[in-house]
Amino acid sequence: MKNNKYTVTAALPYANGPLHLGHVAGVYLPADIFVRFLRMKKEDVVFVCASDEHGAAITLRAKKEGTTPQEIVDKYHQINKKAFADFGIGFDIYSRTSNPIHHQTASDYFKVLNDKGSFTKKTTEQYYDEDYNQFLADRYITGTCPTCSNEGAYGDQCEKCGSALSPTDLINPVSTLSGKTPILRETTHWFLPMDKHEDWLRTWIKEGKLDGVQQHDPKLWRNQVNGQCMSWIDGGLHARAMTRDLDWGVKVPIEAADGKVLYVWLDAPIGYISATKEWAAENDKNWEDYWTGDTKLIHFIGKDNIVFHAIIFPILLKEHGGLILPDNVPAYEFLNLEGDKFSTSRNWAVWLHEYMAENPDKIDELKYVLTSIAPESKDAEFTWKEFQSRINNELADILGNFVNRAIVLTHKYFDAKVPSRGELEDVDKDVIAQMAEFPDKIEGLIRKYKIREAQSEAMNFARLGNKYLAETEPWKLAKTDMSRVETIMNIALQITANLTIVFAPFLPGKAAKIAEFLNCGTLGWEHAGSADILPAGHSLDENKPSILISKIEDSFVDAQVAKLEASKLEKAAEDKAAQPVTHPDQKTETSFDDFMKMDIRVGEILEAEKVKKSDKLLKLLVDTGLDKRTVVSGIAEHFAPEDVIGKKVSVLMNLAPRKIRGVESQGMILMAENAEGKLSFVSPDDSFTAGCEIR
Repeated sequence: MKNNKYTVTAALPYANGPLHLGHVAGVYLPADIFVRFLRMKKEDVVFVCASDEHGAAITLRAKKEGTTPQEIVDKYHQINKKAFADFGIGFDIYSRTSNPIHHQTASDYFKVLNDKGSFTKKTTEQYYDEDYNQFLADRYITGTCPTCSNEGAYGDQCEKCGSALSPTDLINPVSTLSGKTPILRETTHWFLPMDKHEDWLRTWIKEGKLDGVQQHDPKLWRNQVNGQCMSWIDGGLHARAMTRDLDWGVKVPIEAADGKVLYVWLDAPIGYISATKEWAAENDKNWEDYWTGDTKLIHFIGKDNIVFHAIIFPILLKEHGGLILPDNVPAYEFLNLEGDKFSTSRNWAVWLHEYMAENPDKIDELKYVLTSIAPESKDAEFTWKEFQSRINNELADILGNFVNRAIVLTHKYFDAKVPSRGELEDVDKDVIAQMAEFPDKIEGLIRKYKIREAQSEAMNFARLGNKYLAETEPWKLAKTDMSRVETIMNIALQITANLTIVFAPFLPGKAAKIAEFLNCGTLGWEHAGSADILPAGHSLDENKPSILISKIEDSFVDAQVAKLEASKLEKAAEDKAAQPVTHPDQKTETSFDDFMKMDIRVGEILEAEKVKKSDKLLKLLVDTGLDKRTVVSGIAEHFAPEDVIGKKVSVLMNLAPRKIRGVESQGMILMAENAEGKLSFVSPDDSFTAGCEIR
């Protein structure tokens, strides 16, 4: 049975930084493709998203940049909103959780649940930073994950293994504000007793049933979603605080809750509802039509958000009452970059807004590659070399080549008009039969959230066209049998028209460009698979087609890789410069008499060579003014032998001789060392000769 409506959400991005390709590939692009398809099928769909502008991540960024949370969210909301628009992500609304309508919606939602007794009020011990005089929200605490021993886990989640945590779970917790170990202090919060919901959640996730009624098809849920949810439930759910001690966020609407705000994972998902309300008010719609009744709620998210969308938010929706639960939560794994994880902190990323500013003519190309490698079931990797390969070998050589052949030959032989189709041969009938099958294949895959495979089938449709022209060779037949060429080119143009339809969800810009070549306008999905889209005599665009897909040169790839490496080094240098210079602690006190026992003199290095079988040692012959003696020094990783000959140095003369790698060393060269481990000679100027005392 066909559902009347769809509510499609894409995970709310934190407004504390720009979007990179990892975000796009695993959430926003597949969601947009899914929605574009539904609209082509004339489904009633609302596609909502917003900037997530609350939570500790925002306040941390503000503290780091020496500004206010509001200035941070204003900056990145605008950057990301424009990036989404420029990339063609077709949200019906892109809102923000700082809007008054969201604060009111979230506040009212909390009141409903609190009045129903959905929360328990408890006083517990939580971490407190004495230097900053404040309780620490989850992201203000880092420590060692008890599950995988990752030393950089946060107080709410380990991003390495995906485990959801509480701050008190961490081993060796540290405040991100002061860098010190926090203390435990009592505070009161409102908790969601998730353990009370285990039974219905288990049935709902495994069987798709709620109160005995079939709600969704569990076979369409991804293995990683089912697996992570059941691991949580089977391990026993625990009460989770729904409020936080912060001054940034939606205030808890209870008089006794001064200084507290809603937990971001109660606040943010309600942003889907408040955004729908905002859109409905602006478009004369009823928001409740998209959150009740015969509506499918679809959450496109990354795998680190599975628990929040498939366990916590469903509990909140059910507790509220009258609202639909998710029909599917298509979660994506992580996308890596050139052999490493995307990292904002290390600036190891391809930023979406920067890519589009530099390559405004390669937006669909990026969409194609990201969808081709989409991390639907396991982590994937983006490399610029594969970017080049997929564009050149697939987009250009298959899609671009076929479209160009079909249009150019029609201009050449038939004055840019669709020729008539004559008697069909077996090869024609076979191609027409295959044409009819592609739309259902593609639709079936999209509805199963197999977006990557669906795009692959669209490309197979273009392969069919290439194969057909290669087998029939109309350019050769044009010398002897133009009637046969008319039939071949008619079918080739029908395939081309079909490509404007099946590629529209994936490559809307290229699909529109092909439609422009054909002068056929926008075609609906109902036309897909037909061999009679373009009537005989239909005029193509009078201008010969331009290049649909330009190939990527090696120089482009080299420049992108070099930019990545340079940005990472630049970031590392900035971080290093920002770090305070530290020096070793002062050593234990010594007496003046002991110091006076040391005989330190100016020496001059006469000869130098590496000690055999050692990377660190140099054998030096040093003129001390009293004698010429051998000194072994661990400086070979910093200085080449030829670079030290003639150097004036400081030599500790009366150090007891000892053998080092079989060479007797009769002193020590004094060196200075900085925080990075770089060495420098402690050298007097040239007016001091060998043998002068240093004291």
